[in-house]
Parts: sequence; C-alpha cells; structure tokens
Amino acid sequence: MSEGQKFDTVSSYIWSDEDNDEILETIDNDEPKEEAPTDRPSWANKIEYLLAQVGFSVGLSTIWRFPYLCFHNGGGSFLIIYMLMLFLVGVPLLFLEMAAGQRMRQGSIGVWKVISPWIGGVGYTSFMVCCIVGLYYSVLMAWSLFYLGQSFQSPLPWSKCPLLRNSSDFDPECERTTPTTYFWYRNILKATDQVEMGGLPVMHLSVSLFMTWLIICLSMIKGPKSTGKMLYVSVLLPYFIIFCLLIRSLMLEGAHFGLKNLLAAKVRSLYSVEVWRRTGNQLFLSMGPGFGSFTAISSYRPRSNNCVMDAFVVAFLNLTASLTATVFVFAIMGHLATENNEKCYLRNAETVLYLIAAGVLPAEARPPDSMYHDPSSIYSGWLKSLPKQIKDTVLPHMTNCNIAHELTEVMEGPGVAIVAFTNITSEFSGSTFWAIIIFLLLASLGLSTMMGIMQGIVTPLQDTFSSLRKYTNLLTVGVCVPMFLGSLIFVTPSGSYYVNLLDDYWVSLPIFFIVILENIAMAWIYGARRFLADLIIMLGRPISPIYRWLWCFLSPFVLLVLFVSTLLHLFLKTITYLAWDSSISNEVIRIYPSWAKVLLIILITITILPIPAYFLYTLIGVDFTVSMIHSGATVIFKPEAKENSLKSYPRLQRRLSMEELKIAALDLERQNQEYQVLLDVKARLECEINTYRGLLESEDCKLPCNPCPAHWSSSRLPPLSGKVN
Repeated sequence: MSEGQKFDTVSSYIWSDEDNDEILETIDNDEPKEEAPTDRPSWANKIEYLLAQVGFSVGLSTIWRFPYLCFHNGGGSFLIIYMLMLFLVGVPLLFLEMAAGQRMRQGSIGVWKVISPWIGGVGYTSFMVCCIVGLYYSVLMAWSLFYLGQSFQSPLPWSKCPLLRNSSDFDPECERTTPTTYFWYRNILKATDQVEMGGLPVMHLSVSLFMTWLIICLSMIKGPKSTGKMLYVSVLLPYFIIFCLLIRSLMLEGAHFGLKNLLAAKVRSLYSVEVWRRTGNQLFLSMGPGFGSFTAISSYRPRSNNCVMDAFVVAFLNLTASLTATVFVFAIMGHLATENNEKCYLRNAETVLYLIAAGVLPAEARPPDSMYHDPSSIYSGWLKSLPKQIKDTVLPHMTNCNIAHELTEVMEGPGVAIVAFTNITSEFSGSTFWAIIIFLLLASLGLSTMMGIMQGIVTPLQDTFSSLRKYTNLLTVGVCVPMFLGSLIFVTPSGSYYVNLLDDYWVSLPIFFIVILENIAMAWIYGARRFLADLIIMLGRPISPIYRWLWCFLSPFVLLVLFVSTLLHLFLKTITYLAWDSSISNEVIRIYPSWAKVLLIILITITILPIPAYFLYTLIGVDFTVSMIHSGATVIFKPEAKENSLKSYPRLQRRLSMEELKIAALDLERQNQEYQVLLDVKARLECEINTYRGLLESEDCKLPCNPCPAHWSSSRLPPLSGKVN
C-alpha cells in the first residue's frame, strides 16, 4: 500500500469489514484539533457551558408535568420507561445536536444547511418553534414571579378566603372550594369559565410578564458572557432549593404514603402504547432536543470539547432533578391526601354526633373524643368496635373516606404543582419563608429554560445575518420587545387555556418532526460513518460504534412511532382542557371548540412549512449529482479526495452562490483533515497488522509502534478489505 493511495473518506476506511475495535484503538488521542474561530464569542469556561445546557434541559416541566404524568401512568413503570428512553434515544440525540453545533460552529439554521442543503429548512422550523414556545413559556415564569411577589406577606394571601366588600362574611365562591384554588383561578388568572370568553390582558399579570422579559433581556444582553454569570444563580440555586424542600417534605405526616404510590410499579403500564407515548412526549419536552438550543449553546465551545461526556452529564442531571422533584411532590401530595382523609373522618364523626343529638342514631354510636387528636388511627378502630346492627345503621349516613381517592384528587391536572405548593406553604411554620423559597425555585427554573430558548432564537439570527454579531445588545432587545407583546395574549382571562392548548397538543408534533429529520439527515444523508469520522478528528478520541446503530435504526423507529401516535391522538380523540366553573366553584373538564383544532393544524403547518419550502428552493436552484457510495447510502455530495486540491469539490451544473461556496469550503476543509488522519491511521494499522502476523524480524518494537522500523515493508501486506484506490 503506497502513500499515494487514497480512500473516499476516512469513514470508508474505518468502517470496513475488519474488526472496528482494533482500528479505532489505533487513533492517537493527541491529534491536533481545530479551535474555534477567534471572532466568535465563547463561554468563559466549561462550567458555564454545562450550566447553560443543564439550565435549558431542567425546566418548569420537571415540576409542572413530570410528577403528574408519573402518577397517572403507572408510577414506577413510568420511571422505568423514561430511563430506558432517556439513555437509548435521548442521549444519542442530545449528543448528535451538541456535536453538530460544536463541529459546524453555527446555530440551528446554519448547521443543517451545511450538513445538507436539502434539509436546510429544519433550522428555520426549530427557530419558529423556539419563538412560539417562548411566547407561552414566559407566562409560566410570570405566574411564578407574581406568586413570589405575593409571598412577602404574613399571613399569605392564599391561606384564607377573602371577605366580601363592606361585609364580615367570606366570599361564598371561595367557601365552596379551597382558598388556594380560589386564589389561583380568581386572584391570579381572573379565569373565565370557557376558552371562548376573551377579555383584555390582566393588569397584574401583564406587569409580571414585563418584569419576566426584562430579566431575560438583561441576562442575555451581552451574549454568552452575561448569560454565563446569570446561570450560576438560575441553575445552581434550584438544585439547592429542591434538596432543602426534599428534606422538609420527607418529614411531613403521610409523606410515606405518597412515596409508596410512586414506587409501586404497575406492570400493565409497561405494555400500554399510550403510556409510552406520554413518556416520550415528556422526555422530549423536558430534555429539549429539536428546539435548536443545544446546537446554539454548543456552537460557542471549542471543537475539541468532549461533547460525548457532556451529553451524559446533562441527561444524568436532568434525570436527577426530575426524580428529586418527583419525590418531593409525591411526599407533599401524600401529606395533603392524608390531611384530607383525616378531615373526612372528622366530618363523619360530626355527622354521627349531630344525628345522635337529633335522635336518629343511638347513643352507643358516639365516636370517642380522642378521635379529634388522632383521627387516622382511631377512626377504623371505632368502626370495628361498633356492634353489627349499629354499624349497619351508621354507615349509610357517612361518607366513604379513602386515602387513595384523596391522593387522586390532589394529583388532578398538570398545574397541580402550583396549587399544591400554595396549599403546603400555608401550613408550614414559617410559611412566608417557604413560600419565597418555592416560588424562587420555580422562577429560577423558568429563567434558565427561557435563556436556552432565547439562544435558539438569537444565535441563528446572528449566524444568518453576520452583521448582527456586533450588535448583540440591540438584537436581544429587538427580540424581547415583540416577544413580550406577543405573549400578552396568554395573560388574558382565558389565556391559561391557550397555554394548555399549545403545551398539551401542539408542541410535540413539530418537535418530533424536526428530530426525525435531524436524525435521518445526519445518519443517512450526511452519513453516520462519516459523522463519526468527523468526531474522531474533532475530539481526537475513538467514539463507540453503538451510536451509529442508535442513530440509524433505533432512534428513527422510536421517533416515527411517537410521531404517528401523537398525530393519531390529536385527530382521532377529543381535545379537552381543565376549566374553572364559577357556578359550582370547582374545576371541570371541557371540550375545546372546533376552531381550536383548526388553530392547531394551522400552527403545525406554519412551523413545518419551511422544511418542504427550502427543499423546493434547493431543488429548483441547484441540480446536484446524486451518487451512491459503497455503504449504499444516498449522498448529496461525493467529493473526490485529492490531496491539497481546491478542485476536489464536486462539480455543479451551474455557477455557485456565495452560500454554496461557503458550504463547499467547509466540506473541502473536512476532506483534507480526513486525508491527513487517514495517512496516520494507515501507517499505524500496517505496524500493528505486521505485529499480529508475526512478521517481526527483531524484538526492538513493542505495541504501540510509532514509528514502525524501516525494515517493515508495507509491500509485504495485502490490500485491506479492497479499500485501496
């Protein structure tokens, strides 16, 4: 094998039919690595970069949705499915997005144009998803900020019902429900009874929303440098608070009952397609692939950064935060269920006493006075001690008290977290302190996620319009102002119903569609082998071949199943929402009007439209030569690897635009790097193969051999797997 012999790509050499493990181990970890261009800003250090990734990944859905879904989808079974999907699908896709941004040094729009112009619209779709999600996600943070502001009072405003104006009587609507539920729907949201009822933006929520966008703007106004400093507070503080709340919640009476339900795995849930669909939805909404934020954040790191380990770190911390928050929420819910069950016992006891006084029940049915001190342990014993005849007389007048039913009641609705937190803080000693801590946690989680979403908006704009890089502060303000104005629709009296509509039924479909195309583009168009070869060059270390199989087969299959099942769920089932009915002072399930489904279809179409539009633009503008490589994968480009030759880029049938020339230059740079590494791989392979075949003529070289002795002639070796040109 002579030095002048070449290969199509280094991946065609590495992924031959020979033993891949031996080949990968020959690559030296000390290969020179490409560094970031000096004109591109970067994170001050690795910690700030990881905080940005973790902050985007661990958001409000960790507390807002995860515990609710865990309870209603099998408890421990949900956790098992979530962890399987996290490490078999979530981590590979997370690694793919991080590596793509780090390799191409661009945001979501630029990255996918470089990988293949045919799917350049994926970046625009990610950009649009970030914009729409940012509109309503900022409202969740605004709710948390308003609660935080209201927490600096004693007693807390949601601890008791308000009085009627000019009266000493409590509001009757509040008396029919709980003070915390009334405060949420009537004082915070000013909620209407139906989504069709509109109204102007609620003033106090509008002010809170303005403060939200002001904080976001100030946190990002100087790019990664200012964002990184803010992340030390917005990311690290929630972990500290969650740990403190976990310790406090485990000390509550009845916490063990909630944890028992969390750990009880329902085997039938493991075979439910609906449970797998909901778990997949939560995984992608919680982790955040498809938004383009991971790609944008990674583009500010040097290319030599170990993004493989970063993906595992982010996934592990996301899982840790989710599990910790779930244990905390279940402990609180167990306590609330126990309290409600004890109240049920006491109501029954009071009913019996009233009926005894009225002469309806005999005096022998009288409950013991000690029941008021410990109803949980005495109630059952009292019922069992009653003679059968008296017991049969008493039971028809009593309410069935079931703690499992009470737990189901308190865990109803994804927004149960806020109502539950307000309930529990009003009962804690030092309730003001704990309320401040809890809503500071929610506000911090919302801020870190919003900064990640904003990176998915600002970075693609700066990469598309390079002149904007000099005016990061003006661009940030220019993005935040219209985003604030657009999000005002979600703080109207019916705005919370629109938030639920988008979060429950819209966001999953475009995210799945984006990630499917990203996966297919990288694994089958650009080529998983080729991408792994790029990463070996970039990182200077071998990458496990398992990623190739996960990207090529498992991930696309799982994503396609999730996409189809979510699509069927949207169009074949009735879409509903949890609304407030002021006539009965209770939450009721209502059906969204028909125009809501039309609105969803329009939004889904608008967000996905850039993908086929950009494909047609590329198809009309350029007639590329499509060829087949030895692996059978269809590729858009097939450069002829000629050392140090600018003519090696594929011939096009028209004059190239500036954008295409940039893509060509990047691809040529990669080809030249591949060839240099190829020469080193070839030399090392020759050395080791000679060693393994016993062709050593002396003992002067031990593995690893670099350089090989001159008397090891490569002419004695046959061509490797027929890959020699």
